[in-house]
Amino acid sequence: MKGIVFTEFLDLVEDKFGLEMVDRIITASTLKSDGVYTAVGTYSFSEMLQLLEHLSENTGISIDNLLLVYAEHFFSVIEKSYPGLLATYKDPIEMISSIENHIHVEVRKIYPDAELPTFEVLDKTEDSLVLIYKSSRAMHHFGLGLMNKTFEHFNSTAKIDLEKIKEDGTEVRFFIQRN
Repeated sequence: MKGIVFTEFLDLVEDKFGLEMVDRIITASTLKSDGVYTAVGTYSFSEMLQLLEHLSENTGISIDNLLLVYAEHFFSVIEKSYPGLLATYKDPIEMISSIENHIHVEVRKIYPDAELPTFEVLDKTEDSLVLIYKSSRAMHHFGLGLMNKTFEHFNSTAKIDLEKIKEDGTEVRFFIQRN
């Protein structure tokens, strides 16, 4: 997993819960990196899981809800760092449906060894989208949060439901209906 995911996560934890919480979750975890991350480094997903688990234990917030909040934060990083990428799109459904064929292509240019989830579009209309998320990492709520922020970015709203195809959350169907 790319380091930017870790550095931004720890920035969010510090902003929301304080530096002491950052120290607490790092200390409670068994991290090969010792909790030292660079944005361009690559680190084990197990480290992110440990950090999330310890943050959840310390805050009483579920991992899924932590991932939603983190996705909102991460979208703001994308807005600031890659405004040209977002400016390519005029519509949230168009943007979300192009994750696999455009956005992930651009991400791989910056981070060639990034392990990204896949998104398969099953059905698309002007106001709806059905897609399948597949990943070895069960971070579908991070994807859900990014989708929510995408609609917000375009001053639009949608009802987004998800259905776990695999119980562990590594394969999920998203149903998106613009309001």
